[in-house]
Amino acid sequence: MFRPQLPLETERLTLRPFEDGDAEALHTIQRRPDVTRYLYWGPRTRADVRRMIERRKRAIAFERAGDALLLATTLRASGALIGDVMLRWLSEEHRQGEVGFVLHPDHHGHGYATEMSAAMLEVGFAGLGLHRIIGRCDSRNAASAAVMARLGMRREAHFVENEFIKDEWAGEYLYAILAAEWAARTSAVQTSGRTNVPRAGS
Repeated sequence: MFRPQLPLETERLTLRPFEDGDAEALHTIQRRPDVTRYLYWGPRTRADVRRMIERRKRAIAFERAGDALLLATTLRASGALIGDVMLRWLSEEHRQGEVGFVLHPDHHGHGYATEMSAAMLEVGFAGLGLHRIIGRCDSRNAASAAVMARLGMRREAHFVENEFIKDEWAGEYLYAILAAEWAARTSAVQTSGRTNVPRAGS
């Protein structure tokens, strides 16, 4: 079993386990149609969110492939919950994982999605020992695609109308990055002194 040391601290964010008290703040995000537009699920009720938090509170360690680390993302300066982030262990044999994120629209444009996702890539590669991590998004979701590109993930596929979701056909982008590529990228950032690829602290 691998249990990362939580919370994870980045320059501006704290990534921590979900708590019962997060229900209202999370509901303000997940009830919004603009947040769920390109996701598999639609706007959630307060009851939906409370049930989801009960499941997510336990998602803090990896025991076997299929497990996920699901963390609330808060601002270090204020403690406000602004989104959530996920790392899923897809395959033990092939050392594969998947990263995902949701961010409140009021906090778009500040690099938070990149920062929180970078912390999870670090957990996946340096902690869990993954070889490759993917990210997926609806091909109409330009903002999510841009985040994955900023992380150094390469677009490996564009599946055209591969899923029928919410009564319409939707396409999908698949991005990926290898452990060696991530190590080279973060090493270059440290050498240059740039901070656009945050790393998780202890």
